[in-house]
Amino acid sequence: MTGPIVQALAAFRRNKQTTSWLQLPFFQDGSAERVAEKVDAVIAAGGHVLPPPEAVFTSITLTPLDKVKVVILGQDPYPTPGDSHGLAFSYRGARRLPASLRTILAEMAADLDAPMPKSGDLSKWAKQGVLLINTALTVEAGKSGAHMKFGWSDLVDQAIAAISAQQPAVVFLLWGGPARKRAALVDSAKHLVIESGHPSPLNRLNDFKGTKPFSRANAWLVGKGLKPIDWRLDT
Repeated sequence: MTGPIVQALAAFRRNKQTTSWLQLPFFQDGSAERVAEKVDAVIAAGGHVLPPPEAVFTSITLTPLDKVKVVILGQDPYPTPGDSHGLAFSYRGARRLPASLRTILAEMAADLDAPMPKSGDLSKWAKQGVLLINTALTVEAGKSGAHMKFGWSDLVDQAIAAISAQQPAVVFLLWGGPARKRAALVDSAKHLVIESGHPSPLNRLNDFKGTKPFSRANAWLVGKGLKPIDWRLDT
């Protein structure tokens, strides 16, 4: 009997919206199944894996490769049950917004002179072409970074390279050291790369606030003849 993550992968493959992603080597050479089996082994051993299996592939389900206009990279899902639903930084929990997300949304509000959102659910961004993908799609409850070496990063690197090669004009918002290292995968002659420090309050340089990534991204997209992103969440 196959485990829940292998089953979620099979469902992802059957979804007609995901066809463009399935051309990546990750989905062609068995890598996807190998990573899913590693995660299922953790579950079989009693580990509490997050997000729920049906949400693991949300980022690349809501945002097909051929619809990507903006890329935002996160690290791995929130390690608190109920918080993560498969989109980087996005939050559906009932408690206070996570600190990094609060910083991101405060910057958005200041940048665009918009109200500070009450919601932390970024699905609205994803549906407009903002790929919100973590470098690991799974984590264990209470163990941040637990699955960073499972092989998910191959998917992310291939996704960035494919977006760079296949899409005509994309904004890459690279926040923090691990994300910024992936700038080398992007053709900067075609695309806009906006780098800054991480929005985490643990970032002592505090070099995220005031970078205005949202207005800069929209101005560039409009300059390319593309529809800007509506970053406001509570409208």
